[in-house]
Amino acid sequence: MNAATPKITTDQIRLLERLTNACAVSGDEGEVRSIVLEQVRPHADEVKIDALGNVLVTHHGKGENRLRVMLAAHMDEVGLMLTNDEEDGIFRFDTVGGLDLRQLVGKAMLVGGEHIPGVIGARPIHLSTPEERKQTLTLDTLRIDVGPGNSAKVKVGDRATFATPFKRLGSSLQAKAFDDRLGVATLIELVKNPPDHLDLLAAFTVQEEVGLRGARVAAYTLDPHLAFALDCTPANDLPAWDGSENEQYNTRLGAGPALYIADGSTISDPRLVRFLMQTAQTAGIPYQVRQPGGGGTDAGAIHKQRQGVPSVSISVPGRYLHTAVSLVRLADWQNSLALLHAALQALTPEILAAER
Repeated sequence: MNAATPKITTDQIRLLERLTNACAVSGDEGEVRSIVLEQVRPHADEVKIDALGNVLVTHHGKGENRLRVMLAAHMDEVGLMLTNDEEDGIFRFDTVGGLDLRQLVGKAMLVGGEHIPGVIGARPIHLSTPEERKQTLTLDTLRIDVGPGNSAKVKVGDRATFATPFKRLGSSLQAKAFDDRLGVATLIELVKNPPDHLDLLAAFTVQEEVGLRGARVAAYTLDPHLAFALDCTPANDLPAWDGSENEQYNTRLGAGPALYIADGSTISDPRLVRFLMQTAQTAGIPYQVRQPGGGGTDAGAIHKQRQGVPSVSISVPGRYLHTAVSLVRLADWQNSLALLHAALQALTPEILAAER
């Protein structure tokens, strides 16, 4: 019960680099799934891949009347899907998950299983009329250009993701798809360092970005007593665009893991919220409360399965999520891992026996 807290070292950072550089747009999570399977199989009692592609990992604890604790992190990322071949390496596309079209123009992309390079083009400003510059770009005006020589290497239905490599910037990390490869990396470490008194049910889920679909199936299969969703949440911690004080922040970088009390799809179980806060305070781990509002995590699907599953979400805050590049603090990741590890070590059935 007093197992040492796992640390984020060079090995964990290299694993995160592999995870973020992989391409796994919703519905095509195979690259990340392969890395997950490689990492968890030596440490699991059971590993299954279900019909949707979720990786379901079980580590059995010792003793009787053990809690069945589900931890979920989604493997998929937002991106694009090719929808029509217009020849000469030009493809129409549709968005997969929540993307702002204003962020797409001029971005370098990786397309298909071979990571074919491409770019999302638009008419350059030299050739645009004043009227065109005032117009909002629409999806049907954008194309991915992979060049004529690569046109046979990609096809309609292939996914495309941002060609943003992982980098360490001092105390920060920069990459695409921290949402939710940070959760995936954290969950892998928890599988490698499991509590001995619980049944740990790790769900590496698919299709979160298009409706929490994998988590719904995973939670029904695993039938847990309670669940934690591990994610990366957008931080709105920069000054307001007019230079005034930002009064609409929801989380801040450097303030520790963000605990959810409510979001667009879940009202977190108050017993689990209190438990996480108490655990953090006892262990001296900084944390923050994600301010209620929109968005959601896999908890939105998990908590409604079967007779209901007490659930709560824990996220690492990140700037610029769902764009070509996002930024997180290494310390927030470490503290998220530390809090979850400490919580699993301290978790007992009495927590759910308390009044809500």
